[in-house]
Amino acid sequence: MEKAIVLAGSAIGAGLAMIAGIGAGVGQGFAAGKGAEAVGKQPEAQGDIIKTMLLGAAVAESTGIYGLVIAMLLLFANPLIKLLG
Repeated sequence: MEKAIVLAGSAIGAGLAMIAGIGAGVGQGFAAGKGAEAVGKQPEAQGDIIKTMLLGAAVAESTGIYGLVIAMLLLFANPLIKLLG
């Protein structure tokens, strides 16, 4: 019975960890929108704006990747199962 509870909790935790993907998507969309707006206002600074936008998108994406890694660990390499014996 304990193993079933741990597995159920791990599945719920993995689902909650994937909510981080929503934040990453919103962050990247916001960065792309503001980057396009900035290029429209100052086309001569396009190179600098795009570099900054891509750096911001990479930082936002790292949050989603961390959530994915946590979810995969909980589903496929769960350390809590080993504690039960």
